[in-house]
Amino acid sequence: METPRHIRYAEVVTSVGISSAVLGELLAHAAAPEHEVCGLLFGTGERISATMRTRNVAQDPVRQFEIDPSALFKAMRQERAGGPALIGYYHSHPNGQAEPSGTDAAMAPRDGRLWLIVAQGEVRAWRATPVGLEEVRLLVAER
Repeated sequence: METPRHIRYAEVVTSVGISSAVLGELLAHAAAPEHEVCGLLFGTGERISATMRTRNVAQDPVRQFEIDPSALFKAMRQERAGGPALIGYYHSHPNGQAEPSGTDAAMAPRDGRLWLIVAQGEVRAWRATPVGLEEVRLLVAER
């Protein structure tokens, strides 16, 4: 699989910035539902600047997530046309921890993109690399 144009493994950072407003959006999206929620992350390799909620189309959304393929493909087409860079994905664990499950680790494409997991008021981040999911520190800023 080809490395996305905005990610180069030699440049992979161990931390990524996120504004308190974007962090609040993630927490709000995951707060109420009893099923897993999911969405897309936009920005640069060093900063998450926006999110987009997507439908969870998994057959069992209480225990799994699958981002709506039409939303994912639309974001990819927009990126290729000069729109915001798709830098990752997020989902929630409504009754679990903010860390990857075995299924998460197995299903994450090793493309260098971020994976954020929201659970119990906490958001944690990982980067999907050729060797697996590596934790990334979130640096929260006011803006």
